[in-house]
Amino acid sequence: MRLLILGAPGAGKGTQATRIAKRLGIPAISTGDIFRKNISEETELGLQVKSILAAGDFVPDDVTIAIVRDRLAEEDAQDGFLLDGFPRTPGQVEALDEMVSDSGGALDAVVELTVDTDEVVQRLLKRAEDQGR
Repeated sequence: MRLLILGAPGAGKGTQATRIAKRLGIPAISTGDIFRKNISEETELGLQVKSILAAGDFVPDDVTIAIVRDRLAEEDAQDGFLLDGFPRTPGQVEALDEMVSDSGGALDAVVELTVDTDEVVQRLLKRAEDQGR
């Protein structure tokens, strides 16, 4: 099963992605988690992301796509995955279409979470306080 989960920051994508992925026996793959892992492991891409973020810039599509492509190539994602936080731009959509079609498949579903704006703001403020984000 190949899934995407979409929604605003704080909508609960990570929470729901973890639950859904566990139930389906597939990995929940978050671009934020991938970035943090690569940064902490000081991989080549991680150091590049760290530098970009330190400058206050957005991670460009080519770097984001490379990190996601590497992650989807890992063994645990061969039978399916649930992507959280990717794709976010038209270029990333095209790259994902290519990645999925190259592996002989297609996306099975897209889940969109909607949450009241005031609730999202409260969740993000709590996250910032709890996690230092």
